[in-house]
Parts: sequence; structure tokens; C-alpha cells
Amino acid sequence: MSAPDPAAVRAALHTVIDPELRRPIDELGMLEDVAFDAGRVSVRVLLTIEGCPLRGTIDADVRAALAPVPGVEDVDVRLGVMTPEQRRKLREQLRPERGIPFSRPDSLAKVYAVASGKGGVGKSSVTVNLACELAARGLQVGVVDADVHGFSVPALLGVTGAPTRVDEMILPPVAHGVKVISIGMFVDGNQPVAWRGPMLHRALEQFLGDVYFGDLDVLFLDLPPGTGDVAISVSQLLPNAQLLVVTTPQAAAADVAERAGTVSAQTGQRVAGVIENMSGLTLPDGTVLDVFGTGGGAQVAERLAAALGTDVGLLGQVPLDVALREGGDAGVPIVLGSPESPSAVALKRIADRLAAQPRGLAGRSLGVSPAG
Repeated sequence: MSAPDPAAVRAALHTVIDPELRRPIDELGMLEDVAFDAGRVSVRVLLTIEGCPLRGTIDADVRAALAPVPGVEDVDVRLGVMTPEQRRKLREQLRPERGIPFSRPDSLAKVYAVASGKGGVGKSSVTVNLACELAARGLQVGVVDADVHGFSVPALLGVTGAPTRVDEMILPPVAHGVKVISIGMFVDGNQPVAWRGPMLHRALEQFLGDVYFGDLDVLFLDLPPGTGDVAISVSQLLPNAQLLVVTTPQAAAADVAERAGTVSAQTGQRVAGVIENMSGLTLPDGTVLDVFGTGGGAQVAERLAAALGTDVGLLGQVPLDVALREGGDAGVPIVLGSPESPSAVALKRIADRLAAQPRGLAGRSLGVSPAG
């Protein structure tokens, strides 16, 4: 057997993606050396930090990428660690400018702040399912669990690992193709977080500015219920974020959800639409039991449209579904675990409507200039 072609080996290594940064390892400066000895290929890969939690994944991916290359009989993977200078260059490559990338005029990411007037309406479940559905379609998606006091996103996505720190840059865990960050990843066990406004604002600012999400198509923020400190901070840090208002059909929930939407009149944000969750429960005989009543979602959409003087649509109605709760408990969102279930179908239709919404181009350079 002839020796492997170095160009073919390099091309194969280019397909190895860092599991946290989601970029080829050779583009990130992680591929330090490739040596050949007949059919044996020795590869030295530099990890971003000592004790990288995904070192085993990188090792396995390098071996898997080189195995089918003609002439490769054996692969030797040696793992090293970047120097501080190499890490500095990596940070500058990934984040050439400081600040919040999603607030820049040239950002093309759609940002949705998922809000509710009260707790218990399934806002977090809706958030993670929409995020996973859009990621399954090939979009780059991130989720910020902005509900610092009532964080639940890590459990709903089945995330148990902690973020990786590369000096002051934080690499978020990835679950089901979604990059996610939450204060729950930084506390021990089920320890409560008792913070006031300034600390909440600073935490959100760090999540948006210090966490490396890369180039996202969609960013979801799971807001705490109500119109308190975090909602105000989001409007300041991400003025172009659009609100998704989640309610149940119950009249009392609809009244409170309306307040969560009308706050946009004060913050200058747009309401992207209303989602009605827990719409009805289909019984074994096929009849539908309206556990929480009917019409709340449409009512909120109508009232917000009138109050804001703009079109606010009811994006969808998600029925009560035992599989939705079971998927959340297992860390496998229903759009992935039971995609044919009634609630998954409803969530997929909502994702269709969000995916179809155009990105705003106001204030963005189109890279063209008038002819002279």
C-alpha cells in the first residue's frame, strides 16, 4: 500500500470540528503538527485548556476522520495545551471586538426574548423546543437562560456539564445542536440564587458579552415571568430583540401576559407574536378537554395589536401533552423525542413561522455603494 497523500490527510483533518467552538481545528490553530512514517500518521492537537472535558471526543474524531484516507494504517494522536499567547490569538480571532455581538447593527441573528406574565405557563419548555427544532433544520441556534432565579433550561435540554473557560471567554455547552448558557451551570446542586437588580443585569451582560456563541442564526432568551429587572436589562442590552409572549388559554393568565407584551411600548421592542400553551387535552375517546379554558392566546394577540398599533399574530396553540412533560424531564425535547405528537406538530408550525420572518436590515451595511 502506498503512503498516504499529505494533502488528503490535511483535507480529512479539516473536517474535524472542535465540539465547543464549532469550527475546524486547523482554522483555530489547534492543529500543531502532522508527521508521516510510511502508513503511520502522527497528529499533535493543542487543546484550549488543560483538562479539556472533551479531549476524548477530539481524539476520537481525529482518528475517525483519518481512518478512511487511503494509505493510512495507524494514527497516533498526541494532545497538548495552548500557550497563553496562543489562547490570546485565538480569542482575538474569535472575538475581535469587545461587547455584545448581537446588539451590533451588522448582526444578522434573530433575537427572541420569550416572555410571560406569570410563571407556570410552560415558557421554558416552549423556548427549548423551538430552539431544538430550528437547530434540527440546520440553523445555528443559542439559548440564554435569563431566568436567573428560576433557571430550568439545562435540565430541559439534558445539560449536565459545565461551560469551558478560555481565560475570560466562556464556551457554552452544546445540547441537541443548541449552544446554551445558564446560571444553573455555575451553582452547586439545587442551590438558590438570591440576587438583586444590579447583579442580574451584570450576569445577563456577561452571558451576552463573554460567552462565545459564534455566528448564530437565532438566539432565544428565556426571560423570568413578569416585567422586572431582567426584562428591562434585555431591552437595554438587546434593543432589537423581539418578544414572544407565552400564555395559557385561561383568562387570568391572558390578562397578565398582556402586560408582558405591552412593556414593549416602553422599551421600543417589537412583539413577534403570541404562543398559547396548554390549549387542550385530547382524551382517549378523542374528545378535547379544555382544562384551562379557551381563547386566551387570541385574546392576548388582539389586545396587544390594539395597544401597540401593530399586527400581533397568534403564532400557534400547543396542546397539553404528557409526552411534552416527559421529554422535559428526560432532557429530550418533544420535537426530537416524539416529533409526531400533537404538541410537537404545533411547535414545529410555530418554528415554521419564526423561520419565515425576515431579518431586519435597518441600520445595516449592505456592502454596496452607488455608481459614480
